[in-house]
Amino acid sequence: MTGLSRPVRQALGMVVAMVLVALLSQAGKPVYKLAEQRPRFDLEQVIPQAFGDWRLLRAGGVVLPDPSVLANLQRLYTQTLSRAYINSRGTVVMLSIAYGDDQRAAMAVHYPEVCYPAQGFQVRSNHKDTLATPHGVLPVRRLETELSRQRYEPVTYWVTIGDRISLGGFERRMIELEYGLQRVIPDGLLFRVSSINRDSAQAFRDQDAFTRDLIAALPTASRVWLAGNPARVAAAPQP
Repeated sequence: MTGLSRPVRQALGMVVAMVLVALLSQAGKPVYKLAEQRPRFDLEQVIPQAFGDWRLLRAGGVVLPDPSVLANLQRLYTQTLSRAYINSRGTVVMLSIAYGDDQRAAMAVHYPEVCYPAQGFQVRSNHKDTLATPHGVLPVRRLETELSRQRYEPVTYWVTIGDRISLGGFERRMIELEYGLQRVIPDGLLFRVSSINRDSAQAFRDQDAFTRDLIAALPTASRVWLAGNPARVAAAPQP
């Protein structure tokens, strides 16, 4: 396969992984849920209403995700949380978390690059990046979205599958395969922050500051549940 291009090698690798998953599904079904082996977490309690320079913005001044989207998230996932926070400089960051205790097929997380266009947004850019925190470097995906050239909403997100971060595609398939080999049904979580700002670079800096402060405020068990195990996170972004 050395003479093949990288996209072709990735495509072939994904096909092989999918075939293996199909074979494994016949040879031995996963026998337990990872969520049943973990401490139970309540998003409303895990995520503080105030931390660092941030406090909960209870009403006004911000437009949260479309109610129909929130209703769909609540139908698909075990727990959801949507909040807006503000700091002493008046910077507002919106936080959305969706957790499912079964990340197979129908319960699999819905990536923002799919959800936002479904709400009428245009995704102007989409790339991988890293976010440095006090407890390790996290791989993240950055989106620049706009709605009718009136609402500009840069987005930063990651997805956990079990205790691993995945940004989709082949990487996700391989993590699912790894859990399948262990006969485990992984849980998973979508962590998304966004802000309404035409200046995407500034918006991403604000989102990073918010995320670092939030992670620093969490105890270890909650932090791993939210952002994966740093020892198993790849730090280098790929296009």
